[in-house]
Amino acid sequence: MTSLTVTGLRLRSPLRARSIGLRVSAVFLLLIVVAIVWPAVFAPGDPLHTDLSIAHQAPSMSHVFGTDQLGRDVWIRVVHGARLSVFIGVAATAVAVAIGVPLGLAAGLGNRFLDTVLSRFFDLLGAFPEILLALVLIAITGTGTTNLIMAIGVASAPRFARVMRAETRLVDRAEFIAQAGLLTRSRWRIVLRHTLPNAIGTLPVLITLGLGTSILGAAALSFLGFGPQPPTPEWGAILSEARDDLRIAWWTVFFPGVAITATVIATTVAGREAQRRFERRTTT
Repeated sequence: MTSLTVTGLRLRSPLRARSIGLRVSAVFLLLIVVAIVWPAVFAPGDPLHTDLSIAHQAPSMSHVFGTDQLGRDVWIRVVHGARLSVFIGVAATAVAVAIGVPLGLAAGLGNRFLDTVLSRFFDLLGAFPEILLALVLIAITGTGTTNLIMAIGVASAPRFARVMRAETRLVDRAEFIAQAGLLTRSRWRIVLRHTLPNAIGTLPVLITLGLGTSILGAAALSFLGFGPQPPTPEWGAILSEARDDLRIAWWTVFFPGVAITATVIATTVAGREAQRRFERRTTT
């Protein structure tokens, strides 16, 4: 009886921990959405307001996250920075989907020559780390928010393309596709009605998992000075401004870094849960 109870506890504890992590992530993402849509709910005030008389004040009741080198409230800047930081990640993921999904479908549905050419192209781009490839693209196109979005999106596209190619080829060889071919001679009708809807089933999972990577990449490139420029309230730009003050005002770096880390972790947890549910649905 004891062994059964202990075994049951061992089986339930990972599930309970996963459930708690998922709930915490969901609540945090909900708060992020509110901060994006209506930041004044959490942080009423101007994120660009400066007051040198209170520069580098430590966290206190009047300034929860302290103030930076120009006397700006770090809490207000972090909350208002969520809008642009998440927007860049979402927009970059949308660009990656818009480029990668059609190319992946073309490779999966095309003839051997087209499949080989596109697959080698995906492999060539995928050989470079995404952030390095994005850096190369920014060096060509120049800095700025729009160029940052395009660079991250193009660098992330091969990941979506390879998955979509694999899913398309797997679905296209399924038995129900062959049976559909017996009922109609239209190849495009089969593709649009059967192959495409089943091949893109993993797309929501990929988007959720890729969003955290895009947000992290955007913050890293903004930190290097390739994204929104100061004094714009964006998490990477806030870190870039505060890096010289780390020894004397740790809070100016710590809290924006926590915001980035927590957002990436929350989106990854949500993506992993979506992946588990999708795999469970496809195996039953």
